[in-house]
Amino acid sequence: MKALVYQGPGKKAVLDRPLPEIKAATDAIVKITKTTICGTDLHILKGDVPTCSPGRILGHEGVGIIESTGSGVMSFRPGDRVLISCISACGRCDYCRKGMYSHCATGGWILGNEIDGTQAEYVRIPHADTSLYRLPEGIAEDALVMLSDILPTGFECGVLNGKVEPGSTIAIVGAGPIGLATLLTAQFYTPAEIIMIDLDQNRLDIAKQFGATRIVNSAKEKPVDAVMAMTGGRGVDAAIEAVGVPASFELCEDLVAPGGTIANIGVHGLKVDLHLEKLWSSNITITTRLVDTVTTPMLLKTVASKKIDPTQLITHRFSLGQILEAYETFAHAADTHALKMLIEA
Repeated sequence: MKALVYQGPGKKAVLDRPLPEIKAATDAIVKITKTTICGTDLHILKGDVPTCSPGRILGHEGVGIIESTGSGVMSFRPGDRVLISCISACGRCDYCRKGMYSHCATGGWILGNEIDGTQAEYVRIPHADTSLYRLPEGIAEDALVMLSDILPTGFECGVLNGKVEPGSTIAIVGAGPIGLATLLTAQFYTPAEIIMIDLDQNRLDIAKQFGATRIVNSAKEKPVDAVMAMTGGRGVDAAIEAVGVPASFELCEDLVAPGGTIANIGVHGLKVDLHLEKLWSSNITITTRLVDTVTTPMLLKTVASKKIDPTQLITHRFSLGQILEAYETFAHAADTHALKMLIEA
């Protein structure tokens, strides 16, 4: 089969790889129909994720059709159309029983990281019964690909961890795909103000279309001054970091109001300065999280009821044979205006 293979920092290639095989009774083999590229894949290519070794097939998002199942799989059969969760969960270990599927003792974020992933024609899914979701009828696969990772990540790590609530004021630093997913799902809780901050005016314009009440172009104005002017010098109740670089997290430290929350979403490959000399007396909560995908069933229902339209995030479409071009397009988003790449296998 064809697959996108990580070959070390800065290196990737489309190669022929053997078809995956059932290794455990709880495995399923899924024929990929559609997948996408995540910002985390770019972090892997930068060398920011040491758990991902050269030779790994990348990708942890997608939808597909069950090709075969192990003898222990009870909920799915060959031919079933399924959503692949970016998090594999056994459902039985101590962490899974706490709802922390991301730290599953034999799963977690392993697809496209510790085991071969979804940017291929086929993928092996461990713990299939608790790591796959049957596709609802009448919903386009394009929308459902966004439920593998980006929507639950924005919602769980940003909105829930950020304690967004009715009437609150929030700032989302980073108007890329994950920041926009956070923006879409934050509106479930009707915050009074959603301020989007980014260097890219095109992405800010999209954020405005998606429901942001205010936008700040940090290439043209000082974001701290702008946000303080918008909030009467108070700052925001929730400062949500959606980039994964030191400057964006440190900006959140400057934006958060006393009693507020800094919710980190971004994948950080470098150390960040924590300015406790300024924050120690301000009753600030700082949260970190790897998505657990515990909200995926709820988000599936939300998309099915058309309360949210994830296809708004898709800007480019490619075939699997064009995935190198897709990576280049995604990596140069400022020039290509790329958000999410939809890749058809």
